[in-house]
Amino acid sequence: MFGGYPCTAWFDVGDLSGDGPDDLEGLDASAAHVANLLSTEPANIKLGIGGFSMGAATALYSATCHILGKYGNGNLYPVNLSAVIGLSGWLPCSRTLRNQMEGSIQAVRRAASLPILLCHGLGDDVVAYTHGEISAQALNSVGFRNLTFRTYNGLGHYTIPEETDEVCNWMTTRLGLQG
Repeated sequence: MFGGYPCTAWFDVGDLSGDGPDDLEGLDASAAHVANLLSTEPANIKLGIGGFSMGAATALYSATCHILGKYGNGNLYPVNLSAVIGLSGWLPCSRTLRNQMEGSIQAVRRAASLPILLCHGLGDDVVAYTHGEISAQALNSVGFRNLTFRTYNGLGHYTIPEETDEVCNWMTTRLGLQG
């Protein structure tokens, strides 16, 4: 579902403004699908999630599940994430994140140490730049201190080599990978 219409999508999206309801069931199912894929990796592997547009929203939602230790439905989140990347996306459930984190010292610690890279183009006409910017601000305001937000002038709802290079360099640095 997308906007209530049948289609192939990670979850249903009706309104990105933050005023509409979030598809918690669909978000949980998408985050669980990705976590299940990652859970088959060896224990000594650094795991990360990244995506573009709805994939970025799924990655950011997964990041919040990781730091809270559970999905929105209360089931335990099974994966230890080392990094999250979101390109031209937004943070679902941002309105409720602060309340969920209150009183959880462990969630605050996890949030402070989880590296997140968000990239967004000023010319994005599908997921407006302001949604990316507001998402970065929301994450920062609840304690995600290892967050990088990159803006690209003239970039629409697509990627460019400069952005891809930024992602590669960021991953290499943050995860201690060999170039």
